[in-house]
Amino acid sequence: MSAPLEQLTSWDADWKGLRVVVAGLGLSGFSAADTLIELGAAVVVVDSGNGDESASRADTLRIVGAHEVLLGDDHTRTLPRVDGQLADLVVASPGWPPHHPLLAAAADAGIPIWGDVELAWRVNERAGRKSADWLVITGTNGKTTTVGMTAAMLQAAGLRAIAAGNVGTPILDAVRDPEGYDVIAVELSSFQLHYTHTMSPLASVVLNIAQDHVDWHGSFEQYQADKARIYERTRIAAVYNVDAPVTERMVEEADVVEGCRAIGFTTGTPSRSMLGVVDDLLVDRAYIEQRHDTAAELASLEDFGGVAPRHMVANALAAAALARAYGVEPAAVREGLRGFDRGEHRIQAVARRDDILWINDSKATNPHAAAASLGAFTSVVWIAGGLSKGVDYSELVTRFAPRLRAVVLIGTDTADLRGALERHAPMVPVIEAPVGETGTQTADASDRQQRGTMVMTAAVQAAAGLAQAGDTVLMAPAAASMDQFTSYAHRGNAFIEAVSRLMEDEEN
Repeated sequence: MSAPLEQLTSWDADWKGLRVVVAGLGLSGFSAADTLIELGAAVVVVDSGNGDESASRADTLRIVGAHEVLLGDDHTRTLPRVDGQLADLVVASPGWPPHHPLLAAAADAGIPIWGDVELAWRVNERAGRKSADWLVITGTNGKTTTVGMTAAMLQAAGLRAIAAGNVGTPILDAVRDPEGYDVIAVELSSFQLHYTHTMSPLASVVLNIAQDHVDWHGSFEQYQADKARIYERTRIAAVYNVDAPVTERMVEEADVVEGCRAIGFTTGTPSRSMLGVVDDLLVDRAYIEQRHDTAAELASLEDFGGVAPRHMVANALAAAALARAYGVEPAAVREGLRGFDRGEHRIQAVARRDDILWINDSKATNPHAAAASLGAFTSVVWIAGGLSKGVDYSELVTRFAPRLRAVVLIGTDTADLRGALERHAPMVPVIEAPVGETGTQTADASDRQQRGTMVMTAAVQAAAGLAQAGDTVLMAPAAASMDQFTSYAHRGNAFIEAVSRLMEDEEN
């Protein structure tokens, strides 16, 4: 039998004999199971999948010492036993909601439930190796951009740093790196935070809050409460968004470590203990001694290397607040921002011709994300629509109607968005991409590849006929892609290719 759970706070603690059920065999579940097996725990893994990828991961875990790996829906409906006994612990993958039958059974039996982040925090300390500090980031939108910017600033300062967590690299993989890291920028989803209990980061931030994942959390209030957990036990800086007052209230209500400071960021002029913007400069009035009447220059809007929309500036300021909490100098903030690759499909400039700018924002899969890019331009031909997931577009359309030159609708069902446009922007021309039968969510990938190309080609041609000098053609769908495309990346690439063909045709 291992030590009690409350004593398992380092890699070198006595994990041997701990009976654990790992729920889920995705990236985080696999890394959790692999870690626990290495620590000497008795591990049973359960996953509903039974495809080739799941089978391959299951085979690997059996080879390294998993007691059982149970694949298929039938195995997920009840809590399995480990060596014939109830588990001491369940480690849940982020996609598994608390009301899942297996997790509900664990809760009813009084069995603690952790996530991979909780496990990673507990094994972060290891004898003979530096323990990484954590800078942690959550929010409804902008997490991946901000965590990438933070890591870039840390690396520019000469630190061994990585972006991990929900961003792609499992946090346990980063924690188990043989060389160790000075600091880890950790992206955390609300799902991961729900199952995190003892994490004590150096600095933390909630970027923004908008309604999302209510089906998983049960209510918007619970979603916010899980996001707010990121501030608990923060040691140096609890960073909040001045323009989203709910995040400041989260900081005020958090049980932080004595001496932790509340640091704000704003795209307006900063007050003391804030980072913000003065003229075209990003400045710091939080981490300098003379903050009552001076500010330190961190970067300029020109350092973004192109379009610098308001939300991107906000993300950069949040990243800078975290990096500065760790002690990064202003020069490294600027260098990191200059070297940061914001990636494809997020407010990505594709072409400019005849004073018309073409922007790909296929990552804008909900209204909150689309609002960020719509707010960055003054006159827009908007390509929008897709799998709406039942969201209400009224607020988005009302807010940005004055900026819309025209709207080109894509998607198999555009009724919700079209209805909002008719009610709140009746003077804005709205057309459907003129194509025949479109793909469906159940169509195979090759069919959707072909049909998606047809849809986007028609949409781009329609937008070209509507745009005038000074306009931006913005593909920010405010909806998911799976009704007509294989992914948001496929949708974005289809837009880029269609714009490229348009430019070539105009030259010939």
